[in-house]
Amino acid sequence: MTISGSMMNRPLLISSILTHAVGTNPDQEIVSAMGDGAIHRYTYRDFNQRVRKLAAGLKGHGVQSGDRVATLAWNTYRHLEIYYATAGLGMVCHTINPRLFHEQIAFIINDAQDVVLFYDRHFSSLVEQLKPLCKSVRNWVLLDEPEPAPDNADLSVYSSWLVDEDADFSWLEFDENVACGLCYTSGTTGNPKGALYSHRSTLLHAYASCHPDAVGVSRRDAVMPLVPMYHVNAWGLPYSGLLSGAKFVLPGSDHSGAALYDLCESEGVTLSAGVPSIWQILLDHVQTQSKRFSTLSRAIIGGSACPPAMITTLARMNVSVRHAWGMTEVSPLGTVCLLLPEHEALAEDEKLHVLASQGRPLFGAEFAISGDNSQQRIPHDGVATGNLMVRGNWVIARYFDQSESALDNGWFHTGDVGSIDADGYMRVSDRSKDVIKSGGEWISSIELENIALEHPDVHQAACIAKPDKKWGERPVLVVQPKPSSSPSAASVLSIYADRVAKWMVPDDVFFVDDMPMTATGKLQKSALRSQLFSHKENK
Repeated sequence: MTISGSMMNRPLLISSILTHAVGTNPDQEIVSAMGDGAIHRYTYRDFNQRVRKLAAGLKGHGVQSGDRVATLAWNTYRHLEIYYATAGLGMVCHTINPRLFHEQIAFIINDAQDVVLFYDRHFSSLVEQLKPLCKSVRNWVLLDEPEPAPDNADLSVYSSWLVDEDADFSWLEFDENVACGLCYTSGTTGNPKGALYSHRSTLLHAYASCHPDAVGVSRRDAVMPLVPMYHVNAWGLPYSGLLSGAKFVLPGSDHSGAALYDLCESEGVTLSAGVPSIWQILLDHVQTQSKRFSTLSRAIIGGSACPPAMITTLARMNVSVRHAWGMTEVSPLGTVCLLLPEHEALAEDEKLHVLASQGRPLFGAEFAISGDNSQQRIPHDGVATGNLMVRGNWVIARYFDQSESALDNGWFHTGDVGSIDADGYMRVSDRSKDVIKSGGEWISSIELENIALEHPDVHQAACIAKPDKKWGERPVLVVQPKPSSSPSAASVLSIYADRVAKWMVPDDVFFVDDMPMTATGKLQKSALRSQLFSHKENK
């Protein structure tokens, strides 16, 4: 017979992160690059006071618990204030990706039934297009604090929403399963779908990501999220960063290599996180200007596979890469890659092979590999590949405002294909829609892309399937050369010699000036397939 424990049971709420942060690290800094060289700097104590004022303003404008409050905003202190003020009142912070088509954004706002939308001035023209399409939004609020206030009575500005709180103000206490955040998928194969995060799932994700063998955020760190706060809550860093008491450095709208490097150096950034494309921009600047990082020691890279060449380049600069895997439906982190003690004796190329994997699960996320039949389990031997499935404390159960489950026998199908070894290291070989099947054999586009990126004149590479009458599909390579470079197809293909089986070598190389990218900074292979072969994808 089981008996209940006799310990307190306090709800896991995001407001507790703020209370802890300001109670234990009141003088820690939050720094924001505001554009044109302007830097905003204040302490956790200042941040807490403004979050409380915003909360009072939200209540004063009639926003209720459960209401969705949208943002079209860059990584700045005001965006961070909205994160915490809405959560503390039981509202839902709905971060919107401004890089989506405005029709998609309108769909997202209407689907979420947002009642307020805060936006940066950069998105003013976009907002004017959205206003007549989004009738649920009662207030469109410009994230600015002008002095004096504008004469235009129709223009609502952020400063007017910062209201002195009541003397008896306190954060609401409610069930930890109440929703706090809403983020939509990019909708590349249909309308975007919403992932609705709870206080419980968000806090557990923050706890897990702080683990030393995960992201490992601590009070000693200065954290700069390069991943946007509109994309899966900046991978949870706004929560894990403050939970740990870290200095928080927000890069704003200028994502040029020069701006990011200068901010990193001036603020002593030790930890940063972003997708490979943004890291490449930063590295291009560092290398062309013959610079070094003086404080940066850890780079979290995810969103798409990190090329081994990037891991090697950063290692030469004394920056260790922690390769991560995740997705919107997984809040987003599921795995992070570090070497185990037994790997230290390996040769450097063998270590690199491990580091290029997607890593091992965070506690709270469990992974499995299945065959075409979801009941068929594939062994975790590091060789056999299949469909990657996940379940856990911060994995989606169903999409926002949809009654049907998103799960198959309790597991979420990620859409990735990969393997898992006996130590739990996961290696994603492809997205299921991008895997190339030639003569009945699977070819990993990611592996072929990573090899191409080792060529000194290749800036970006995408491997896609070309229809073939004999083999069904054959791999071809699409390459964007580095500036002032003109590599030949033969020189690119020559680097595959003795690296992969001959039948896996791409049949051809196509050169392009620019690569089509998704709204989240990933290569848009569907656009390349359509552009080069004029055939419709199987949805």
